[in-house]
Amino acid sequence: MQRPKMASLFKGCCKVILLLWLFSSIQFLTVTSVEFEVGGDKGWIVPSSKDEEMYNDWASKNRFNVDDAVHFQYKKDSVLVVTEAEYQKCRSTQPIFFSNNGDTVVTLDRPGLFYFISGVSGHCERGQKMIIKVLEPETSASPPPPNGSSPDSTQTNGGVERNAFSYKVISMVFVLSIVVVNFT
Repeated sequence: MQRPKMASLFKGCCKVILLLWLFSSIQFLTVTSVEFEVGGDKGWIVPSSKDEEMYNDWASKNRFNVDDAVHFQYKKDSVLVVTEAEYQKCRSTQPIFFSNNGDTVVTLDRPGLFYFISGVSGHCERGQKMIIKVLEPETSASPPPPNGSSPDSTQTNGGVERNAFSYKVISMVFVLSIVVVNFT
């Protein structure tokens, strides 16, 4: 009589351990990115004459990674992603990206520099432009973070963290856990 109880207890423990392992592995499937609000509460506007570098100052205070996004909110304006030469000239006849819908999100899909300007005549010359530097992805042999800060801590100035899950993988893990619980 003692043997069936031990076997049942062993099976129960195995199920619990398997489920804990499956659910804890979900954290490795999480991709974290940040969506930054360009211009904060003011949005994408022509800066005052005293603050023509406001967007580049803001960008220099943030750390942008691949797959982060910048969110532009504006009225009667536009956002252009342009080359460095077009950024310097403050005009573009063939921008890399153009939007004038008042609510634009641009995903920073590669490391390197991104150049943004307003498409409204005169706005770029008055400071409505910005350069964003997107960092190279970290390698597994990265040095420890400075000042003892945690590598998981994200410092953003106007950024909102977004978590995106692979729903197919989560669904598969969920179904697998149900199968294991019911058929073992």
